[in-house]
Amino acid sequence: MKKELNMAVQTAILAGKNIKNSLGRIKSIRYKGAINIVTDVDKRSESIIIGKLKKAFPGYGILSEERPAENRGRCKWIIDPLDGTTNFAHNFPFFSVSIALEKKGQIMLGVVYDPVHEELFTAEKGKGAYLNNKKIAVSKVRRMEKAFLATGFSYGFKKKRQNNIDNFAKFIHASLALRRAGAATLDLCYVACGRFDGFWELDLCPWDTAAAQLIVKEAGGKVTHFDGTNFNHYSKNVLASNALIHKKMVRILSAKRQRS
Repeated sequence: MKKELNMAVQTAILAGKNIKNSLGRIKSIRYKGAINIVTDVDKRSESIIIGKLKKAFPGYGILSEERPAENRGRCKWIIDPLDGTTNFAHNFPFFSVSIALEKKGQIMLGVVYDPVHEELFTAEKGKGAYLNNKKIAVSKVRRMEKAFLATGFSYGFKKKRQNNIDNFAKFIHASLALRRAGAATLDLCYVACGRFDGFWELDLCPWDTAAAQLIVKEAGGKVTHFDGTNFNHYSKNVLASNALIHKKMVRILSAKRQRS
């Protein structure tokens, strides 16, 4: 997978530089939903990524956020050309490019690039996780009350009964502190490098988690569904942690909130 990893890294950096150069220069914004936006920069980033990956590996399939899936062969690229579009559109510097490679249903490599801070997170299955070519590991926090956590809210949370607000309330009381920054790819990578101790979110898509969940696992963390069962990147809900507080997070997610 060395050739694939190198190409994914080169492509993510190229697309990321284009995004960074476009910061504050958006020409068009389109709403896919009430609060779900896509910009011309998303589209341009996607075209850059897919163009390079198709040229290098013409027999591989493509699953990307902004266009229909192209399924062929045993391998498939899973792409988020700009995770954190709302942040980007408001000049809030927390967004990334995410590229993963799936082979026979398994994620073999993951690349997440933050162009503002020039941070490149990478992982290859069974070979560890890295930030700018330096090996990373999850935190060693064991106590829930000392845990620094992150979460997010789906675009449709205002209309859904299961909207994460109860979970947010439970964790903000149980943990040291909680953040909601708006880019799941980076939230997961921050768990991988020990900045966050845990992260959970509902209603995500494969391109939100495919690359970053592998990075967490390769950094020594744990990634599951809310009930602790094995995570699949086509699942909607994800729970990631340093593994040491994972069971505690599962219990909190499973507990019913006390009504006053």
